[in-house]
Amino acid sequence: MNDVVPENYPVVVGVDGSESALTAVRWGARDAAHRHTSLRLVHALGLPSLYVGAWPPSTELREELAERGNEILVAAKDAAKQVADIEVEVVCDNGDPAPVLIEKSREAWLIVLGASGHGGFLAGLALGSTPVKVASHAHSAVVVVRGEDADSPERDAVVVGIDGSPLSESALSFAFEEASLRGAPLTAVHTWFDGDAAEMLAPERFSEERGTAQDVAERMLSERLAGWGEKYPDVTVERVVVRGRPHQKLLKLSEQAQLVVVGSRGRGGFAGLLLGSHSQALIHAAKCPVMVVRPAEDRA
Repeated sequence: MNDVVPENYPVVVGVDGSESALTAVRWGARDAAHRHTSLRLVHALGLPSLYVGAWPPSTELREELAERGNEILVAAKDAAKQVADIEVEVVCDNGDPAPVLIEKSREAWLIVLGASGHGGFLAGLALGSTPVKVASHAHSAVVVVRGEDADSPERDAVVVGIDGSPLSESALSFAFEEASLRGAPLTAVHTWFDGDAAEMLAPERFSEERGTAQDVAERMLSERLAGWGEKYPDVTVERVVVRGRPHQKLLKLSEQAQLVVVGSRGRGGFAGLLLGSHSQALIHAAKCPVMVVRPAEDRA
């Protein structure tokens, strides 16, 4: 198990009454069962967004939202129990979805979200507007569940993108763990691109024995994978090294993968960038669930 997260932490799923959220609940329930931990279902009422100037929402509206929230949580709990025999806790919070889930991530294995929300009657309440915010600021890894057949047995490998950064090393740790828990093979992907300044100026490119750019990339991937086979002997690893943009290859592999794992930002990112362009592209367009791994200092 991942050494950063206490084993008694739950898998946390944000729910809003949408079909997308129920798909996320089922995915989260199965993941919690794999980890032998509990599931925490969280619904945020979004009351702060309902203030008009200094005026709070009416008592009637508060009661209506709370009643609907409890109904949503009951339905979500039923959906979770149908797919996994696990302990399920429900939480109805008054706050807005993104801040609530970011706070809950302090004591979570994962935060799990649907790819699109309910599209509620007030802007900002739909869970669909939340994943990028949560993936940018969460203290845990975040999974955005994409694909209608996210749990299909026909889906094969766990796929991880590796760019040589410390954060991609953390992504590799989560990816091996997920592959082991699921009894799935792992596909480790590294791409190189001649127009990438970070790649072009990397120190290893100036070695006398560097060989071709493909050789350098393959050697880097081998170095990153060294030692993981001993820790996870049950996981079969396929190495993929290609020229191109990372998200393009990962999007293609997501068509048959059961999970794609990436760091929240990669090499060569702008200072202060909380979520890289490749991670965002996968959140919005992948054909399977996407796990975004946050920096270790945020998960400690």
